[in-house]
Amino acid sequence: MKLIGSHTSPYTRKVRVVLAEKKKEYEFIVDHPRSPDSSVPDLNPLGRIPTLLLDDDTALFDSRVIVEHIDNITPNNKLLPAPNRERTEVKRWEALADGLCDAAVSAVMEGLRPANEQSPDWIARQRDAIARTLRFMETHLGDKSYCMGTHFSLADIAVGVALGYLCLRFPDLDWATDHPNLARLYEKLMQRQSFIDTIPVV
Repeated sequence: MKLIGSHTSPYTRKVRVVLAEKKKEYEFIVDHPRSPDSSVPDLNPLGRIPTLLLDDDTALFDSRVIVEHIDNITPNNKLLPAPNRERTEVKRWEALADGLCDAAVSAVMEGLRPANEQSPDWIARQRDAIARTLRFMETHLGDKSYCMGTHFSLADIAVGVALGYLCLRFPDLDWATDHPNLARLYEKLMQRQSFIDTIPVV
């Protein structure tokens, strides 16, 4: 298997953490879709990362599809429960975390545009979405050890990766002080080797 992505993409990191937790070997190919010579559009018509290239050259894309595939083909350390209400809850946490990343990435990309072309209102809307999502996560996590209670799951991976992206791209956002439940979870996750080995660097 080959994983095409970047070190700073939170969606790529989510897949890398899952691969590490599942102890699945793969080749990591760093490729930025915005680069003129990127091979990503040839593999993924959406031109996005991560893209997972299977041994038969089938390309999987969208991190949610990729991580579910990885969990399905490896029986060890199951990160998703069988189809039931609990699985839906795990996927809801993942959707929240990915949505937080969507808003954060959108704000970052807007900030990279020439100053006279940027939309402060758009950036403010994305920051509002981030703030609302953090409050929702904080409340629903409560005093639980993990998102789903007592056991580690894909929900925690998705949330931890999203929080890590905020640390990378929004150093001015003191989310940990305002959300102690999330801060406690993040500190616990950052003790796992899968998270340590995938810390994003610019």
